[in-house]
Amino acid sequence: MKKHGWLILFIGIIFGFTLANSAGRITKKQVIAAQNLFGINFEGKAIETMLAYLSSNRKGYESMRNFPLENAVSPALIFDPIPVDYQLPKNEGLNDWKINEAAELPENFEDLAFYPLLDLAGLIKSGKISALNLTKLYLERIKKYDEQLKAFVTVTEELALNQAQKADEELAKGIYRGPLHGIPYGVKDLAAVPGYPTTWGAAPYREQVLDQKATVVQKLEDAGAVLLGKLVSGSLARGDVWFGGKTKNPWDLEQGATGSSAGSGAATAAGLVAFSIGTETLGSIISPSTRTGSTGLRPTYGAVSKQGFMVLSWSMDKVGPICRSAEDCALVFDYIRGIDPLDRTTKEASFKPLSDPDLSQLKVAYFKELFEKDSSATGQNNQRTLEELAQMGIKPVPVNLPGNFPFEAFDIILRAESGAFFDELVRSGGVDLLVEQHEGSRANSLRQSRFIPAVEYLQANRHRTLLIEAFHQLVKAYDLILSPTYGGNQLLQTNLTGHPALSLPNGFDEKGRPTSITLVANYFGEDKLIMLANAYQKQYRYHGLVPSPLK
Repeated sequence: MKKHGWLILFIGIIFGFTLANSAGRITKKQVIAAQNLFGINFEGKAIETMLAYLSSNRKGYESMRNFPLENAVSPALIFDPIPVDYQLPKNEGLNDWKINEAAELPENFEDLAFYPLLDLAGLIKSGKISALNLTKLYLERIKKYDEQLKAFVTVTEELALNQAQKADEELAKGIYRGPLHGIPYGVKDLAAVPGYPTTWGAAPYREQVLDQKATVVQKLEDAGAVLLGKLVSGSLARGDVWFGGKTKNPWDLEQGATGSSAGSGAATAAGLVAFSIGTETLGSIISPSTRTGSTGLRPTYGAVSKQGFMVLSWSMDKVGPICRSAEDCALVFDYIRGIDPLDRTTKEASFKPLSDPDLSQLKVAYFKELFEKDSSATGQNNQRTLEELAQMGIKPVPVNLPGNFPFEAFDIILRAESGAFFDELVRSGGVDLLVEQHEGSRANSLRQSRFIPAVEYLQANRHRTLLIEAFHQLVKAYDLILSPTYGGNQLLQTNLTGHPALSLPNGFDEKGRPTSITLVANYFGEDKLIMLANAYQKQYRYHGLVPSPLK
């Protein structure tokens, strides 16, 4: 019996060892199953010769994961979309902004919350209002309306009051930093601000405090602006749902503000801030600006530093202003643009939006087929906008979006890059704590990113190179191209190519909610976007209005 017992024990040990060994070894059967995920088909000896390599690769992955990566570490491959035949216009520094010192305080003090930035600047510079009192006005509005809107993640009240007090003290000493001196604003909560949580809108990070300051936040601080707080980003830069709920559209409190710069759009439209900073990877400035009736400027890729912001896609993320007018966007953009040594993708170029152009000399095109396909209220507004522009002397030429590209594959670029940034979140299981877990959620997107082959990611980027060239060849013959905001795959194409765009409010739908048209320009053609949008807004008033539910 003893003999049989030892034999059984020996067999058990051998069986256990074999099982453990097979669990750690990549098998031919596993490779055959995995091939189905990627649409490839190797057989027999071809698979057998791979097994040792695949095991070696996995050991390399495991080894690499033992070396933690800081958020600020970007890939060695730096994305640069600028074509070889494009010359950057030489930067000539800040513009000479004409501050309106003749501006007067309104009879209803709350109306001040919706004033243009240059009027607010004039009131502060002339001493008609202090930066501190203006800041208190916005703080009171946040307390009054944000419980409904859910636009703020964190209100930085103490910091705001201190910065406003400093702005007033400097002004009393004759120190004036420019038109943003004492102007209160909010920044999307993807940007790091020392001493305050940077939550990225996601439950796993709601207590995260980063000991760094985003370059854009520093630039605005240097310009004298006052930070009111951190504005909602949909969870990990997706949509308008975050761990605190759903950010609402000030024009329809039953509707979300869309995202992911949901808080920036909602707070700006509702007069909770004088202006805001948002980010875009695939529509997150343009979309909430459209939904909330704000004017949003998505700059050229590399025009504004991304340092200190959460990464969704190293090669697609952009940072830009969401304001109540094109002129306000121009002012804010002027102060946040330019080279940052901490962001190797940044470039410096001319920005001269202040000239009074002869609009008839602007070369403008439009995506005719996209306009003709939409018969909705939005489509009707777009047709009216074309007529209004014609009355201003704009006669656009019909053109078509580039076609014949594998557009269904391009999404893997964003998903692979976000999967890399959030690698630890996925492997640790922290991704399970995100509020949304459905098929279209960020959580699901991050999990499946682990199954995107590196080869396919690189192939998608090679096709992207061809798309960039095709779009450049189209747009370079014009100053601007007009597009329905959600027409075709315009948002996808222009975010992949890195071209700048502006969301221009142009009316309301049948439910009284804002609509927009989008202007697209050449690389670093933000001044052309502003020129036309500003001229339009001087003629037609669809922008900067007070949302009816807040009246």
